[in-house]
Amino acid sequence: MKKITLENYQSDKYYPRIVRAVDGILERRGFVSPTELFVEMGLLSVQAIEEWRAGRIPFLERAIQCNLSEANRILRVFRMHAHDLNLRPSVTVYVRRTGGGRLRLRFTKSGDLKLEEAYARHFVKVVSKRRRQPVRDSDETAPCVA
Repeated sequence: MKKITLENYQSDKYYPRIVRAVDGILERRGFVSPTELFVEMGLLSVQAIEEWRAGRIPFLERAIQCNLSEANRILRVFRMHAHDLNLRPSVTVYVRRTGGGRLRLRFTKSGDLKLEEAYARHFVKVVSKRRRQPVRDSDETAPCVA
């Protein structure tokens, strides 16, 4: 596998699948998370996510149906595509509630901080605020009738 860069990521074999998945998710929800991306691509089941959130799967990578280098490649291409779409990154904390409080969920076996953040980073569609129409001269100078 060649290294993914800004110059070549659109030619990656996963790029078309990522684009289709991201478009579908954005249409439905307005934001995309890596877990939803993997589900949409058919590489992760909703049931596995529920088991992970319940603590029955120790880390999410165990349930992803591809090898870890492919999963990391997908995350990298996804991040570059999201940047091209002008999506705003937003890191989300995943926790599960236990009898003793909240426990942070792990995405990776290694616990590598950069990978954990990559899995937790959602990308949000930026909604532009409607610009106000400029006030016409005739509106400003109209006499006030009381």
